[in-house]
Amino acid sequence: MLILSCPSKLRLLEGMLRRGLPDTLPVYGTVMHVNRGNPAGQEVLVDSWPEFKMVLTRPRREVAQDPSDYFTNLYTAFYRDEGACRALLGNSRAVNWDQAFQILGLQDGVYETIRETARARGLDMEMYPHRPLLHPDPPAMPQYRPEKGLRLAPVSLAHATLLRDTWKFGENSWSLRYLNLLICHFPSACLLDPEGTPISWSLTAPLAFLTHGYTLPEHRGQHHTRAVVGMLAAQLHARGFPVYTGVLPHNEPSLHTLRCLGFRVLPGVFYQLVVRPGFAQSQPASALESAQNPAPSSGEMPRAQ
Repeated sequence: MLILSCPSKLRLLEGMLRRGLPDTLPVYGTVMHVNRGNPAGQEVLVDSWPEFKMVLTRPRREVAQDPSDYFTNLYTAFYRDEGACRALLGNSRAVNWDQAFQILGLQDGVYETIRETARARGLDMEMYPHRPLLHPDPPAMPQYRPEKGLRLAPVSLAHATLLRDTWKFGENSWSLRYLNLLICHFPSACLLDPEGTPISWSLTAPLAFLTHGYTLPEHRGQHHTRAVVGMLAAQLHARGFPVYTGVLPHNEPSLHTLRCLGFRVLPGVFYQLVVRPGFAQSQPASALESAQNPAPSSGEMPRAQ
């Protein structure tokens, strides 16, 4: 097991992962951010170098300080050999199994290894399967102008409480810290009403994917999401990032919207796996103060109503 810290090796790894798209998307997006300032405080592990069979990204030790915060304790995985996948994910020096964490990947072996290891350790695992979508040509995405009186803008920290209150996983202060970190460090877009209140929005995560797509119920059915996603996709493409996301299987409205924008559904499953040791959960004293630390992570996939 090796931790890649040399900038030239990380740039070389990015190129290797690019050639493996789309299977490498979650790891590729994370490595791209690591190579561009590393706002999430991630580090990159391989089983060997340069002929690697497994790549794992994880939070640096100083970032993963709260053992209950599975938003911050974020991993992504890609493998070329399932045996190498099992060996690295089962290694307690590579994955801190004493903490709550989440791990994302597009390969069945990641899900199977995490499930089996969690079961053997007596840990709880929740699996959220998403349909992966990738836009093949972001500059060709249809552009939708906001209606009169509405305007597009980045999401502001002042909007974080609204985002938390409309999020089904937002009933803890970890989620507020997570949202503040995404807003501070990653591209975002929202549609503001004449009073400056967001009515539709989307964020991006350390994996460089679209997440937290939401439209207030009273404003749905007016194609607001299309304008928001178009703005965000343009930002990501201009920075060289792929434009991809995941949608829960039952979320047909989001799937329809994204297909109308030119996204293509990829084969397979985009796995989001949450592992919890089951100990008493502690809350950070001040989520808003903690938001200045570079430790964002992935959360719920987008809902593009």
